[in-house]
Amino acid sequence: MNIIMNMSIIQKRLLKEYDNLMRDKNKIQGLKVSMLNNNIYYYLMEINGPPETPYENGVFKLEIFYTDEYPNLPPKVRFLTKIYHPNVDSWGRICLDILKDKWTPIIQMRTLGLSLISLLSSPNLDDPLDASVAQHFKNDSVGAFTKAKEWTDLYAKE
Repeated sequence: MNIIMNMSIIQKRLLKEYDNLMRDKNKIQGLKVSMLNNNIYYYLMEINGPPETPYENGVFKLEIFYTDEYPNLPPKVRFLTKIYHPNVDSWGRICLDILKDKWTPIIQMRTLGLSLISLLSSPNLDDPLDASVAQHFKNDSVGAFTKAKEWTDLYAKE
């Protein structure tokens, strides 16, 4: 009881978001979140590649780090699993509007996870982080799909 009383508002919110996800984990297909090292600010997210995408049957790990500016600023998120995707660079950084200019304090871990799954289903070729991968998807969608599938098989299999 004393631990919760000494928590900041941000820590209480993060703990509540995490607890809600744990309670609903069987309702949210393809999304798993774990707190790392009992650190309320640091999480491992695993998302399953969506069906009918080159990421299907892959499990992609991401790290999420919240700061004291949360929820006014988005968390820092990056892919730990190597992925061939126009909105993810070679360091795992992600170009996703809700992590930039479309961020709003109402976005929670659940929404973030679902948005990342959606990004795998629908890459944004008009706002890429890796322009060469975006060009590959635009100019040779079959070849890009094949390469993304190869990377999924190589890097995202459990």
